[in-house]
Amino acid sequence: MRGHFAGFAGRHTTALTLFGILVAWEIAGQFSLVASGALPAPTDILIRFWQEQSDYWPHIGATVETALIGFIAGNIIAIAAAILFVRWPLTERLARGVNIAIFALPPIAIVPVLVLALPDAWPRITLAALAVYFPTMTAMVVGLSEVDPRAVELVRAYGGQAGAVMRWVRLRASLPALLGGLRVAAPNAVLGAILAEFGSGSRWGLGTYLLGSLGRADPARLWGIGLAATAIAGLAYALAALAASRVAESSRAVTIAAAATPASEPVRGGGHRFVVAVAALVLPFAIWWGLLLVSGLSPIIAKTPAGVFSYLFLPPTAEAAQTRLLAALAETLPMTVVGILAGLAFAFVLAVVGVIKPAIVRALMPIALVTQTMPLVALTPLLVLLFGRGITVTIAITVSVTFFPAFVTLAQGLALVPKAAFELARAYGASGWREVRLIALPASLPWLFASARLAVPRALLGVMIAEWLATGRGLGNLLNQSRGYLDYGMIWTVAFVSVLASVALYQLAVLLERMVSRRG
Repeated sequence: MRGHFAGFAGRHTTALTLFGILVAWEIAGQFSLVASGALPAPTDILIRFWQEQSDYWPHIGATVETALIGFIAGNIIAIAAAILFVRWPLTERLARGVNIAIFALPPIAIVPVLVLALPDAWPRITLAALAVYFPTMTAMVVGLSEVDPRAVELVRAYGGQAGAVMRWVRLRASLPALLGGLRVAAPNAVLGAILAEFGSGSRWGLGTYLLGSLGRADPARLWGIGLAATAIAGLAYALAALAASRVAESSRAVTIAAAATPASEPVRGGGHRFVVAVAALVLPFAIWWGLLLVSGLSPIIAKTPAGVFSYLFLPPTAEAAQTRLLAALAETLPMTVVGILAGLAFAFVLAVVGVIKPAIVRALMPIALVTQTMPLVALTPLLVLLFGRGITVTIAITVSVTFFPAFVTLAQGLALVPKAAFELARAYGASGWREVRLIALPASLPWLFASARLAVPRALLGVMIAEWLATGRGLGNLLNQSRGYLDYGMIWTVAFVSVLASVALYQLAVLLERMVSRRG
């Protein structure tokens, strides 16, 4: 009874919070209290949407179709890859470089490359599939690996080999984890489709509609497009979450296994590990090269790794290209680092406040969820209207896309701290913030670095989109200019360098995480 009452009270508090936000938003919009009308009232947004609904539906239909095809294709590839990685673990180590590159690549950097390399709707479908691949593959690997050893032993006792264990135990046990990954993958597919529409020059799609509306200085339409995209992403998340909750309830274990049985293989010597590491490093470049050879595109348009090297170092224009690239990097990388630190700091403060004052976090969660489900290209023009085109908008965009996954990770870590630790500090008269310093901060450090690993690629994406749409600086602006000048060498170079920078920052976060874990 007490649990039901607590759940009802929590839902009641959330509903009141949402109602209060809407009322405050309506007042601020009606009286132009925010940025001289840049934040229109919800009623004005709904009225404008109703007036222009005939314009919306073709764009919504195109986005949903692209996202759905990419979602299906990306998940099929992700599930097949996860089965391959668990069945033969060596393949996972060989593909690690490819997996990290896919996770770390900023989508906005490869849209022009996909448009050059693929015809018709394939760039949009490909980007949606790439956005889906990593979360689904990761969740599926975890689900396939962590299984009850008693079930594995039973299958082996009846003569079943690894294939039978995969079919009868691992695949069935992985379903809850898979559906959990789909909760992240579903809105990611929508975001990937809109990002591709934004940069591909396609006729239909919310990204195209947004791009065509930027010059109108019409906040009500921009918010309408943004909220339409948010509704699609939110619906995709809700459907996946509903399926995950149903399966989790119906497949709950009756007993607890003593330990899980991960799929593993014997550890080889140092020479073997070195060969595998080199192969994992070379494989992404080999795939890049091979795909271009299969595509049959002209080397003038499609640049191989050797073509990018040649563009940067061999021709007489190489020095000028290097100067532009280094100047753009000098703009983008510091802002990315500042954005990561600001996002992590905000996430940490919010997670700690959630321990001390949970009601405050519940009040802020609706806003946080909107910033996550609203696609970044839709959110950016709105933030430009609020903050202008300076450094502030870049920080705001980067924080908005990095803090939520970091907050979820940190909150999970803090939830694992035993309550007795906090109670002991309170028994000795410690204040709330002293509890944070003595208990929460040390306990959350590994989770802080783990959240940084998740935030790094999103931070670079946020900065580049801000540069493209708002500030006119850095790698995002250089990429946009190169598309206008048909400078294919620089397009491929920016895409490669942005992926390389994201992977480097990701690996730095992994290194810091390992250092903290070893000391712990």
